[in-house]
Amino acid sequence: MRSALVVGVSGIVGNNLAGHLVGQGWQVSGLARRPPRDAEGVQPIAADLLDPAGLRVALDGLRPSHVFITTWMRQPTEAENIRVNAAMVRNLMEALRPAGTVRHVALVTGLKHYLGPFEAYGQGRLPATPFREDQPRLDIENFYYAQEDEVFTAAARDGFGWSVHRPHTIIGYAIGNAMNMGVTLAAFATICRETGRPFRFPGSAMQWNGLTDMTDARLLARHLGWAATTEAARDQAFNVVNGDVFRWSWMWGRLAAWFGVQPVPYADAPMPLEQQLADAAPLWAEIAQRHGLAEPNLGQLTSAWHTDADLGRPIEVVTDMSKSRRLGFLDYQATDDAFFDLFATLQARRIIPISPSRAGTGEARG
Repeated sequence: MRSALVVGVSGIVGNNLAGHLVGQGWQVSGLARRPPRDAEGVQPIAADLLDPAGLRVALDGLRPSHVFITTWMRQPTEAENIRVNAAMVRNLMEALRPAGTVRHVALVTGLKHYLGPFEAYGQGRLPATPFREDQPRLDIENFYYAQEDEVFTAAARDGFGWSVHRPHTIIGYAIGNAMNMGVTLAAFATICRETGRPFRFPGSAMQWNGLTDMTDARLLARHLGWAATTEAARDQAFNVVNGDVFRWSWMWGRLAAWFGVQPVPYADAPMPLEQQLADAAPLWAEIAQRHGLAEPNLGQLTSAWHTDADLGRPIEVVTDMSKSRRLGFLDYQATDDAFFDLFATLQARRIIPISPSRAGTGEARG
C-alpha cells in the first residue's frame, strides 16, 4: 500500500489532497500544528516543523513512501521567510531520514516563482507570459527557491524522486488559511448582499481587463497524486492551473449572479478589500448570529491582504500547462464552476448563509 504523509493537512491544498489520496486507497497521515481530528481515513499528527526534536518524536515509527509538503509560514521579511521556511523543509527531511522509506517528495509552491516574493511582487524584469517551467529563476532571493533547494539537496543525498508544483491562486475549502481568495470573496459578497454595500472589484485595471487563470484545489490534488506515481514526472517542476482562461470583468459578474448581488462597474482605480472590509468584523458577527453560522470571526475567513495582492497585479498572469499535458495529465476544471462548488460547500457547512438566489436549487445541501 502507498503511504502518504501530507504536511500542512489543515490547509486548502493539504485538506483536499488528503481526501483525494484516501479515496484512491492510500494510507494517509496528516501533519499540522493543529491537524483536523475528523478527517475520515487520515491519521492526525500534531507537530511543529520548527521544533526538530519534537518533530522527530512525532514522526517516530512513521514509514511513508510519499511526502507532500503543502505548507509555509509567513514572516515579516523575505529574509525571514527564507530562513524559517527552508528550516521547516530541512527539519522534516532530517526527521524522516532514519526510516529510509521515502520514495518521492512533492513540494507545492506557486507563481511567486515567476513573479517574485511579497517584498518585490510583480516588480523588476519578469519572464514573459504564459509562464513556463523552463524559465530561469529571478535574480532575487525567494523562499520558494530556498524550499526547492532543501528538497533537491535531500533527494540527492537520500535517493528519492521529487516534484515541484506551481499553482496559480487556489480555489478550495479551508478555514483560517492565509491565502484563500474563494472564501474571502464569498464573505465579501455575503456582506454586500446583507448590508446593501456595492460589490466592487478590488483590483487593478489590468486584472479587470486582462487574461488570467486559477487552480482548483481538487485538480491540484489529482496532479500531486499523478506526479508522485508517474515515472516520467520524476524530478520535474510543473505549473498547475485549471486549463481555462478568463477576464475578471466576466468572472465578477458570474460571482455576483451566484450571490444575487449587482456587480459595480470598474472604477478608475483599485479599491482594496482591506479598505472595503476594514469595518466589517462586527457586521459579520451580526450576520453570523442572525443566520446561525459556524464562524462569527471574519478574520478566520478572509485573507484580504492576499486577495488584494493577486487582484492588484499590474501585469497579466497566464500559466502554461503544456509540460503536464505532454506527459499525460489531461484534467480540466472550469474556474467559475470551481468557485460555485466552493460556495455551495460553504453554505452546506454553515460558513455563509444560503443566498436567496440559490434557495431551492439543492446546492446548500452539499
